[in-house]
Amino acid sequence: MEEREGEVRWDGLCSRDAATRAAALDTIGQAVLRRTETIAPVAAVPPTRAADGLLVPAARDGLSEVLARLLMLSKRCPFPDVREKSEAILSGVQELGIRIPRPLGHGPSRFIPEKETIQVGNEDAMMHALFADSFAALGRLDNVTLVMVFHPQYLESFLKTQHYLLQMDGPLPLHYRHYIGIMAAARHQCSYLVNLHVNDFLHVGGDPKWLNGLENAPQKLQNLGELNKMLAHRPWLITKEHIEQLLKTEENSWSLAELIHAVVLLTHYHSLASFTFGCGISPEIDCEGGHTFRPPSVSNYCMCDITNGYHGVDEIHASPTGSIPVKSVCEVEALMEKMKQLQECRDEEEASQEEMATRFEREKRESMFVCSSEDEESAPARDVSRHFEDTSYGYKDFSRHGMHVPTFRVQDYSWEDHGYSLVNRLYPDVGQLLDEKFHIAYNLTYNTMAMHKDVDTSMLRRAIWNYIHCMFGIRYDDYDYGEINQLLDRSFKVYIKTVVCTPEKTTKRMYDSFWRQFEHSEKVHVNLLLVEARMQAELLYALRAITRYMT
Repeated sequence: MEEREGEVRWDGLCSRDAATRAAALDTIGQAVLRRTETIAPVAAVPPTRAADGLLVPAARDGLSEVLARLLMLSKRCPFPDVREKSEAILSGVQELGIRIPRPLGHGPSRFIPEKETIQVGNEDAMMHALFADSFAALGRLDNVTLVMVFHPQYLESFLKTQHYLLQMDGPLPLHYRHYIGIMAAARHQCSYLVNLHVNDFLHVGGDPKWLNGLENAPQKLQNLGELNKMLAHRPWLITKEHIEQLLKTEENSWSLAELIHAVVLLTHYHSLASFTFGCGISPEIDCEGGHTFRPPSVSNYCMCDITNGYHGVDEIHASPTGSIPVKSVCEVEALMEKMKQLQECRDEEEASQEEMATRFEREKRESMFVCSSEDEESAPARDVSRHFEDTSYGYKDFSRHGMHVPTFRVQDYSWEDHGYSLVNRLYPDVGQLLDEKFHIAYNLTYNTMAMHKDVDTSMLRRAIWNYIHCMFGIRYDDYDYGEINQLLDRSFKVYIKTVVCTPEKTTKRMYDSFWRQFEHSEKVHVNLLLVEARMQAELLYALRAITRYMT
C-alpha cells in the first residue's frame, strides 16, 4: 500500500519494545478514525445496514487496504498486544457502520488442514523467537514461514539467508533486489510471491512505472531476462557467452559481484515458487485473494475462491486420509523393506563404474517420460506475465528432439569444491549461508517415517536429491541410480517433477497421491529437499558458466 504522507505508519509495530508498539498502534488507530470520519456520515446514525445486510463499503481514501492490513495483523502478528489492538480497531470501525474484511481460505496452506499447522499465539518459545525475527525483518509473518516452521532449524537458516539477500549490504540496491524477485517469481506465474515483492519494491522506493511491465524497467534489468528464463526452465543451456553478454554491454553492464547477487536471487525465487506451489500456499490475508469485504455466502464457497486457486469443493473439503486405498496401508512398510534390501545389496557387491553410468543414463531418459497429468499448455495471467519476456518459453526435457546435452559431472564442477568459493569470494558470507541451508535440508531427519521411529532415512533423502539433479542432467559418479526406481514410485516422481520443473501445474490431487500415510510435516520436508536441490542445480550451471568466462 502506498502510504499518504506518512499518515499510516506500520514500522513501529515491528519493534521488540512493547511501548513503541503501543505508540504505533495508537497512531494507526487515530489515522483509521480520521479516515472513517469521511465515510461514516454516509451511514446514518445510528448505523443502518443495507437491504442485503452489508455495511457501508470502505473502499474510499485507501481505507480498505488499511483494514486488510489490520485484519492480517489481528491473525498473524506474533505479538499478542498487536493482534488484540488490531482486532479492537476493526471492531470500532464496524460499529461505525463500515464494512470490515474477513479472511478467505483456511490457514496458510490449501493442502494442509489449518488445525494441523502451528496457530499464531500457540507456538513454543523457539518458534515464537523465529516468528518475531521474521516479523521484525519483513513487517509480516507470511504463510511460507507458517508452513516452513514444521522444521524450525531449516526455517531459521532460510530466514537468515533471505534477510541477507534482500536487506543487508550487498552489490545491488534494495529496489533492484525486489524487482529481480518479481521477475523470477513471474516466470512461474507465482502471483503469491509477485504480490509480496511488489509491495516490498514500492516500500523501498522503487519506481511504480517499472511494475507496468519489464519494458519499463532499466535496460540493465531487461538484459537479465534471458538468464532468468534459462535458469528457470533450461539451465543446462547457459554458456559463458550468456555471461559475457551481461558483463560487457557497456553502460548497462553488470559487474561480477552484481551478477552473482542477481543469480542467487533468481535461483532463490525460482525455488521458492516451487515451494509455494508444492505446499499449496494460500494468498496472504492482506493481499488480493486473501480477504473479502463480502459476508459469508450460504455455502461458504463462491466464484472468488475458484479464481484464487480453489479448484473445486471436493478439493477444499477432501481429507487426504479420507479414502486411502487398501494398498497404501502397507506403503510405508514396503518402502522401508526396499531400503533394507538395497542396503544389503550395497554391502554385498558394488556395481561397476560402467554399470553406474548406464543406470544414470537410463534414469535420465526415463525422467523425460514422467509428466504431470495436468500437462496442458496454459497462458500466464497478464498481471504476472508483464514482468518477463517470451511467455511461450518454458520447461523442455534436455534430450528431446534429438538434442544432446552433455552430462554435468559433479566431480568436474561441484558446489563444495567450486561454486561455494566463487560465491563467497564475490558476495562475502552468502556462500556460507547457502552452504549451511543446503546441508540442513539434505541432512534434516527426525529418524521417523510416518508412524515408525528410529529409521535411517538417509538413503531416501539422497534418492530424492539425486533424482532432481538427474532431471537436470547432473550426475554423481559414486551413486547407484538404480536405487531411485526402487524408492520413488511413479506418483511421487510426477509430484517431484511437477513441483521442480513446472510448479504452477501442481495440484492438491498430486500432493495427496504420494506418501499417503505420511505426516504433512514429512511432505513439507520433501518440498524443502526439492527447493534446495533445484536451487543448487540452477546455481551449478550458472556458476560453471561464470567460472568458464573468468578463466
